[in-house]
Amino acid sequence: MNADHDDRAEARPTLAEMMRRGDVFAEKCPSREVLKHVTSRWGVLLLVGLLGGTHRFSDLRRKVNGISEKMLAQTLQQLESDGFVARVSYPVVPPHVEYTLTPLGEQIGRKVEALADWIELNLPEILAAQQARAGQEEGVAA
Repeated sequence: MNADHDDRAEARPTLAEMMRRGDVFAEKCPSREVLKHVTSRWGVLLLVGLLGGTHRFSDLRRKVNGISEKMLAQTLQQLESDGFVARVSYPVVPPHVEYTLTPLGEQIGRKVEALADWIELNLPEILAAQQARAGQEEGVAA
């Protein structure tokens, strides 16, 4: 065996490391579902919105402009089942329900907030690239 082969073998993660981390590239890895919940358009916006503190359902609906009640409810349920959102229901009439981030939710919220911030900061360059690409496609189609 040569030295290059030995270095590559050492760099490969152990089975225990792979088991702890998960394998998001594997088709059946449960981390894919969590990734889908967190990085969906509504998941990102709700996590970032909840970084500001506790909100009622109607507050979140107003804050996340364009989300339907159905999508808001589904996304909150998914984030709650993943352990990112805590839901507190008060036994009053009319029903009063509040949503807040758990400590785990605050951690992932900060991560997706950084992604959203990066997109906002780089939006002019992204839009320019999109326009350039659209112009190239029009030139090919003509």
